[in-house]
Amino acid sequence: MKDVLTALLLTAIAGLSTGIGGLTAFFSKKMNTKFLSFTLGISAGVMIYISFAELFVKAVDGLSQIYGAKSGNIINAVAFFGGIGLVAAVDRLIPEGSCMETGKKDSGLMRTGVITAVALAVHNFPEGMATFVSALQSPAFAIPIVVAIAIHNIPEGIAVAVPIYYATGNKWKAFWYSLLSGLTEPLGAIIGYLILLPFMNDTLNYIVFSAVAGIMVFISVDELLPAAQGYGEHNLSILGLVAGMVVMAVSLIGFL
Repeated sequence: MKDVLTALLLTAIAGLSTGIGGLTAFFSKKMNTKFLSFTLGISAGVMIYISFAELFVKAVDGLSQIYGAKSGNIINAVAFFGGIGLVAAVDRLIPEGSCMETGKKDSGLMRTGVITAVALAVHNFPEGMATFVSALQSPAFAIPIVVAIAIHNIPEGIAVAVPIYYATGNKWKAFWYSLLSGLTEPLGAIIGYLILLPFMNDTLNYIVFSAVAGIMVFISVDELLPAAQGYGEHNLSILGLVAGMVVMAVSLIGFL
């Protein structure tokens, strides 16, 4: 039980670091479009890079080892585009005004923030299971993974908090949304331990990784980048995109 609690604590630390990113809402000035464009670009860069450089690569390598190169690539592609199709369907089901604050000039950003929070919550769920299992095997082995995931989650928290803050003007709401998007990480650990762990296998894990990669890429190109460039700061949004990729690359290299 002590090992289980330690693993759960490490997973919670990694997941709730999205709240650190959410704290940016307390230090940003109202309607600073340059800050908004840059941070949304950073968030898109983080999500795109982690999708292709980590999740997609792990999935295709793992599935290829299990089923062979051709079959593994086919399964991976189906899962990737299946993830895109899933989030696209969810996006279509959300009416344009359903997540918006009335009377706010930039209420459309609320929808961007909420959808991003949902996407990151989906991403954090299997990530929490993976972190929890590694921590059960060896806490010393899991600590670098936890630190790397925590670094990943900080800009992800920004992705949620910034648009919600600019949509509502409510710093606490922006913070809590960002924090809640990371709660699925320890939730994934708990559910994985109580229910799913006996049924999980490598194939299902890799399929989830690839589907989540598709979800995050779609959110980046459909929500984050258009929102960033919608404020007339195209160059800053692209600079943020590259900066986000650099941050993610450095964090991945540092904890390989």
